Amino acid sequence: MTIAQNIATINTLLQGTQAQLIAVTKTKPVSDLEQAYQAGCKVFGENKVQEMVSKWEVLPKDIEWHLIGHLQSNKVKYIAPFVSLIHSVDSFKLLQEINKQAIKAERVIDCLLQIYIAQEDTKFGLSEEEALALLQLPELADLHNIRLVGVMGMASNTDNQEQIRNEFKSLKVFFDNISVNYPLPNTSWKEISMGMSGDFLIAAEEGSTLVRVGSAIFGHR
Repeated sequence: MTIAQNIATINTLLQGTQAQLIAVTKTKPVSDLEQAYQAGCKVFGENKVQEMVSKWEVLPKDIEWHLIGHLQSNKVKYIAPFVSLIHSVDSFKLLQEINKQAIKAERVIDCLLQIYIAQEDTKFGLSEEEALALLQLPELADLHNIRLVGVMGMASNTDNQEQIRNEFKSLKVFFDNISVNYPLPNTSWKEISMGMSGDFLIAAEEGSTLVRVGSAIFGHR
């Protein structure tokens, strides 16, 4: 199967759901990204800032770039001029830095709160309690150059589909809660980023609006 065929297959599977496909392009050569672009896929997800910047520099400027990996505060300045969405906000300190760099770039940058939903030790993400505490910080209102638009989560790396489904359900419930109870000036709750190559169909069924698919498009490394 070609990259274009894989994209067409996934988009067919996603028909009738709210989910939009993000092609996860980390570690992939620019030639693969060009094939995806030619196939009509114009939303790319990268894990590493340096790799994203180098690809952004050489590829068409109508591509939406999503930063889906862990983001260090000292790297925000490199992507602030062009990034469309940051999926992996896991602290108020990081939000403050994104806001600071967005001011310099004269932009408002959309962000997702990364919520820890897996039953395993992963390094990053806020617990639901930590996320609610962040949303209650009075200082959040001072960040005029960020917009919180939703949440991101990664399910456990398991073959147990019921567990994966329940983890996605929990993220959807949390999203519904904050979208009703935290209609803050710098929020526009609309995105739930969940689902990857192995579980994107379950995620789409459970209300994902953004699925992050790499190997099902480009093959395994």
